[in-house]
Amino acid sequence: MKAGVSILGIFVADTAYLARRMPAVGETIIGSGFSVGPGGKGSNQAVAVARAGSPVTFISRLGRDTFGDMALRTSEDAGVTTKIVMMDDLPTGAAFIYVNDQNGENAIIVYPGAAGAIDVGDVEAARETIETSRVFVTQLEQPAAAAQRALEIARAAGVVTVFNPAPAEPFPDAIYPLTDYIVPNETEAAAIVGFALNSIDDARRAGDALLAKGAGAALITLGARGVLYHNHDQSVLVPAMAPGPVIDTTGAGDAFVGGFSAALARGLVPVEAVRFGCATAGIAVTRRGTAPAMPTLAEIEAFLARGEAAR
Repeated sequence: MKAGVSILGIFVADTAYLARRMPAVGETIIGSGFSVGPGGKGSNQAVAVARAGSPVTFISRLGRDTFGDMALRTSEDAGVTTKIVMMDDLPTGAAFIYVNDQNGENAIIVYPGAAGAIDVGDVEAARETIETSRVFVTQLEQPAAAAQRALEIARAAGVVTVFNPAPAEPFPDAIYPLTDYIVPNETEAAAIVGFALNSIDDARRAGDALLAKGAGAALITLGARGVLYHNHDQSVLVPAMAPGPVIDTTGAGDAFVGGFSAALARGLVPVEAVRFGCATAGIAVTRRGTAPAMPTLAEIEAFLARGEAAR
């Protein structure tokens, strides 16, 4: 019987710098804060899934180093099962994260490190893990060829597939028909379809373009405007929600993907799973960091219950 979520992706150590603005090239400015913690889309999403109440296995590569130790500790603490190849000749990846200390907006540079060497062989070695999960998730921080092969395996086994085309890198058109749910943010969607998403109508046009390429449904995350769930039968804008002031949006997309995938694995219908994902992200953005900001199932359910009571 299929159960839980499997995720192919990367871990990186997030080095986060708070400042009033990004420095210009050749300029040095004084920051207002600094932290080092666990990150990487795949790892963040796995932590979000685990905390949101679903079993999850994270498939990746790590360097045998201090950051690799951090990765394993992060998964263990969150209850994430790992299927990891350890490498001696490449370091664990790292990310530079700028966070605006006034509004929480961010800019990121990612070096995948060992996880950049993930290949089709790693995916084949994880075949059983993928085939026995209820939901499979991947992104584009590791090579697209590995993501495509994993999606092929999942699709052939009848596993629900979630593809997060982030960062906005080129990928084969063959991936679209393998995807039940494609989940770009508005910047990534614009890069794919070739026009800006300045309105909800623009987002619906982008959704149509993604469906035309073969995706089963498009979930376009629109920041403070919410998430557009768009398929051939319905187009629903699910509002953004947060229990307090937004202070750090760095992990918002990963929180949404993790919460949405966990909800699907637990049997929620897609629109309700989107609401669950929005609540997961809404709580996360009120906290600093990425993986450490992911909320528990109890926190998400309590937040949603308060929202229902306020209607």
